[in-house]
Amino acid sequence: MNAILQLPAIHNEPIYGYAPGSPERAALEATLKALRKEQREVPCYVGAERIFTGNTQSLQPPHDHRHKLGVAHRGDASLVSKAIDEALMAKPAWERMHWEDRAAIFLKAAELIAGPYRYKVNAATMLAQSKTAHQSEIDAVCELVDFLRFNVEYMRMIYSQQPGSGPGIWNKMEYRPLEGFVFALTPFNFTAIAGNLPSSAALMGNTVVWKCADSQIYSADVIMQIFLEAGLPPGVINLVHVDGPTAGSVIFSHPQFAGLHFTGSTGVFNGMWRTIAQHMDHYRSYPRIVGETGGKDFILAYKDARPDEVATAIVRGAFEFQGQKCSAASRVYLPKSLAGTILERVKADLKRIKMGPVEDFSNFVGAVIDERSFKKIAGYIDHAKESPDLEIIAGGGYDGSKGWFIEPTVVLSHKPDTRLMREEIFGPVVTVYIYDDAQWEQVFKLVDDNEYALTGAIFAQDRRIIRQALDALRHSAGNIYINDKPTGAVVNQQPFGGGRGSGTNDKAGSYLNLLRWVSPRTIKETFVPPTDFPYPFLS
Repeated sequence: MNAILQLPAIHNEPIYGYAPGSPERAALEATLKALRKEQREVPCYVGAERIFTGNTQSLQPPHDHRHKLGVAHRGDASLVSKAIDEALMAKPAWERMHWEDRAAIFLKAAELIAGPYRYKVNAATMLAQSKTAHQSEIDAVCELVDFLRFNVEYMRMIYSQQPGSGPGIWNKMEYRPLEGFVFALTPFNFTAIAGNLPSSAALMGNTVVWKCADSQIYSADVIMQIFLEAGLPPGVINLVHVDGPTAGSVIFSHPQFAGLHFTGSTGVFNGMWRTIAQHMDHYRSYPRIVGETGGKDFILAYKDARPDEVATAIVRGAFEFQGQKCSAASRVYLPKSLAGTILERVKADLKRIKMGPVEDFSNFVGAVIDERSFKKIAGYIDHAKESPDLEIIAGGGYDGSKGWFIEPTVVLSHKPDTRLMREEIFGPVVTVYIYDDAQWEQVFKLVDDNEYALTGAIFAQDRRIIRQALDALRHSAGNIYINDKPTGAVVNQQPFGGGRGSGTNDKAGSYLNLLRWVSPRTIKETFVPPTDFPYPFLS
């Protein structure tokens, strides 16, 4: 096709409110009931095949672990090898496909999610990950749609970046995909991340082996169905359900392993990086390693902050989706003059919050993802109950009999460096340290002295104070929020990622991330080449 095409208008997907009596609420409630009634058989997707291995695991909602949503068919090392083979076979045709055709596939996927699949992907995420209707809407629908749409725009922007040319010369820059295949390893907590990590690499012409978290298989299956319905060719994205060590042993020893796109724990990421380093001599090229990992995200308030704003940021930032966001508020620094007022408001808000199954739209808090997470978080709460340096001032209860429920918990730390002020908990627990108002500048060191640097929030009214905090905390977070909670990054508005133990800061939701999945080639064409070697200076 001889045309320079213009993309459709790219915009952020509007968020549905699901208010009582609204048609979208009725549609979502009906979909939830329908999915609850069925028992889904979830296959692996390798090449053109849906593979049912017979080796199955049960899929249950975290808030009702006695209920069975279906089973997932698990693969083994041989299936991972087959997925790699299929990815490599699909690569030549996929990378040579016109970029407009790759764009059309993912733009169509976005429209399917925003339209006919909206309630299915939303309900699947609510059931599989115990998200409320709002948390699921902003994740599984809006953020994933935004990733798919804006990534296409970023691809166009990248391809349009071309070098200058002198007289008689035409210089070009070609953005090739990586040589080999990409491994996408995705977490349980965001369906949008699960969809974005394989699709962003694939959009740029790469083929992918995708492994999602076991607790996210149910909703990932819906995403894979959507990609295929949108016209994704077989073998471009291959979804396998295997344990991590099995996948890693096959993938990281393959000579054509070209890149890792990861979101998950810092420990797992560090382990994979070490494994990759040990195999460097076997790879065809240096693999691209992109990871968004842990966080110990902070809220810092100055003495002129508005108490109700800080309290709301704590409640929403720490307890939405049970604190299972890498950006969730986990440590808070309050001035002594405001601390009492703020914490009383937080405790009053927590008395109004309901916890329970997310199908009940009046519940603000659901269950944590699984038994392992439940026990880990409960261990931190038990430690807080036993430590003389910690004091639970709200919550502290937990019950795993029907679902993995943990009360939103606020802990007061009498020292600034306790375990709960330093370690990532990844649950509905926030720890507060109160500082003397006169120690404002000294608090910067306490905030900055942490292994993570993902998100943070600064609450103040005086602009000089805000600038002072921004400068002092320059490397403390990759995403900083002024007078807002440290969660809720929006694609194309707040590109997301942090440094230190929080990852490689490649900024999902921006063109920077897509640059990691291409290998540029410069082409120089001379129209009238010289015919003799001497230069004028030789005369």
